[in-house]
Amino acid sequence: MGQSPSGRLVYGYENLTDMCFNDTEEPPRCPYPLCAEDSNNYDEYKDFYEMAQFITGLIFYPAICFPGLVGNILTIVVLSQKGMRTSTNVYLLTLAVSDALKIISDIHYILVSILFKVDINAGKKVYAYLYPYLHYFFGSSVCVSSWLTVSVAVERYIMVCHATRAKTLCTIYRARVVSASVFVLMMLLTLPSIVRYETVTCFDRGSNDTTMDVFVTELWQNETFARSNTWGQTLLRSVIPLVILVVLNTCIINSLRKTRANRRMAQRNRITVMMIAVIIVFLVCITPDAIMSTVFGYGYHDSNYLVKGVREITDTLLGLNAALNFVIYCCFNTAFRQNFIAMCCKSCGAPGEYRLVDQDPHRKKSSAPSTRTVSDKATNTSVSNGLNNHSWNNNKVQSSSV
Repeated sequence: MGQSPSGRLVYGYENLTDMCFNDTEEPPRCPYPLCAEDSNNYDEYKDFYEMAQFITGLIFYPAICFPGLVGNILTIVVLSQKGMRTSTNVYLLTLAVSDALKIISDIHYILVSILFKVDINAGKKVYAYLYPYLHYFFGSSVCVSSWLTVSVAVERYIMVCHATRAKTLCTIYRARVVSASVFVLMMLLTLPSIVRYETVTCFDRGSNDTTMDVFVTELWQNETFARSNTWGQTLLRSVIPLVILVVLNTCIINSLRKTRANRRMAQRNRITVMMIAVIIVFLVCITPDAIMSTVFGYGYHDSNYLVKGVREITDTLLGLNAALNFVIYCCFNTAFRQNFIAMCCKSCGAPGEYRLVDQDPHRKKSSAPSTRTVSDKATNTSVSNGLNNHSWNNNKVQSSSV
């Protein structure tokens, strides 16, 4: 006679496997539900999903996430410098924090993918325990990044199209308030997704044993609740930001084409072009996710193999978007690039050929840091010392003659 997990005899079966494997009665006798993979009927796309999972999880994600995390950390360090404190850089600093959180959640996915190849049972358990929380952090960080990008686009629109109001509207204090508000608000609005999934013990037909898996919670099985939250979060993280960014980007580009280039506007236009590049990369990377979320819904784990396989590709694009901003800043922002090089030279103990650049246009000239290099300072010091010595010698000659 078999025994249930509580130690009681069950239904005359010799073991749990015989009881659960062919359980077709209603209600089922098996004390565990079938694992989600066993109940998935879309087996024809399973090979496609496994191939997409292997390519993205073990090839593309490591190539994107580890350099991307380093790039975002360097971005945070560079933009934290005193000379880089501008309203735009406040948004970019917060965006780098959000992108770093997104990449950290992706790195967990890499580790789980590796664990699946080494020990599939251990991989299933780790995945089951982590996924409900990583799903929330993934969605919330994408929402934060989306609306921080919108915030930067709004600021550049004001600076380019309403330049007379920029000095009063685009302040560092206002940028800090908006960034903090976006971060907190998006984390709260996406909070329902943290209770979308739960970790459940289930029966796996493949191994004929119990294991851990992820199931949709009873709350999210309510069709009205699930549909309203799915559409709300889809609109919040992709559709609405996409529409706003397309409109603002069009206005900014048209305004730049009409503006005459001059030295005073050159630096501001370079920053604007950099932000246009950031926005374009964001649009390209998030549009497939917006289409998938609109057509197939917000979930991943409870989808069929075809949707999960395509989701692997769209999620990889979101990871690429989180990792590319550092490269864009280095290519388009001269002050960012020079400060980054100066920090590298300082940390490596290299000669002082580079200097920290002050990007704040409102800083008083008297308080601005010196723009001379170390070699220039050494030359001026030696010349000054030479002149002082020459003057002292002349005074000595005159005293002797007297």
